[in-house]
Amino acid sequence: MSFNRDEPAPANRFQADNANLIVSSHLHLLQRELLPARPNAVELAHALYHAPFVVLAHDTAPDPVFFYANLTAQSLFEMSWRDMVRLPSRHSAEPLQREERQRLLDCVRRQGYIDDYAGVRISATGKRFKIARASVWNLLDASGDSVGQAATFSAWEGV
Repeated sequence: MSFNRDEPAPANRFQADNANLIVSSHLHLLQRELLPARPNAVELAHALYHAPFVVLAHDTAPDPVFFYANLTAQSLFEMSWRDMVRLPSRHSAEPLQREERQRLLDCVRRQGYIDDYAGVRISATGKRFKIARASVWNLLDASGDSVGQAATFSAWEGV
């Protein structure tokens, strides 16, 4: 699946298709809403992009690359949208943490999701932070095929 990697904005409906994929897959697999319902897809996409918690998503390339990072994620990882959506997602963890991160993603691929994940991540400027109570889930297309994975968390602290 090819993802639009243009930064969410009014002109592209705040990436409503990507936002819907993230939100609907979360609801389907975790059986709870990521965001309260909105009257239409554009308002939902706008709310996701401006949410006060981190939302990230990557594709299924052999070395998965982010295709979505809301404003909170961009701020925490100290990267612009343009830089985030070109970043292989493994680079969000330090080299020593990447093996643990890959085990997590393999588990999600098999089980559909994992809840209550914790780990250390690193920003573009080298700041390390520990995330807690993270959820990671598969992104499912209309046929139920996995087309990527997403993550969300609202708890982090510097280390």
